[in-house]
Amino acid sequence: MLAASSNDWVNYALTGFLIVVGILLAWALFSLAGVFARLASFVRSTEREAMPVINKVGGSVDRINTQLDKADVATDSAVDAVVAADEAVRSVSFAVKRPIQKLVGATSGASHGWATLRARRDWKAAVASAREAAARREADFDDELQKARGSSVHPPAQS
Repeated sequence: MLAASSNDWVNYALTGFLIVVGILLAWALFSLAGVFARLASFVRSTEREAMPVINKVGGSVDRINTQLDKADVATDSAVDAVVAADEAVRSVSFAVKRPIQKLVGATSGASHGWATLRARRDWKAAVASAREAAARREADFDDELQKARGSSVHPPAQS
């Protein structure tokens, strides 16, 4: 053995190195196997604990969806009630607006016609002045209503 060549010594060193690397790899793989075992145990316990929670959440979501469906029906009913009330208010407003508009025009026309009759003593001029004043006052009344409400008053939709 003493007569080993340098080539033999390199082979011995390489053999020793490979044995040490093999031992270190075996130790690393054994440690890694322990990590994987703990990971598998963690996953199993998480699954055991999470599945009942997931089932409960699923049931809760189903109950919430049922309640939301009920709320949807209630809000639809409320919207229908508001639409019906709006239509009723518009109908009443339109029904009341026209006679009042005519009355306002008639009083303004009568006032202007009477003033023209007294000033000119001409019946045709008084009637023309009354009609003109009545039409102008009705238009002004409609404009005043539109400004007061922020929009025009439309007749109710015919169903």
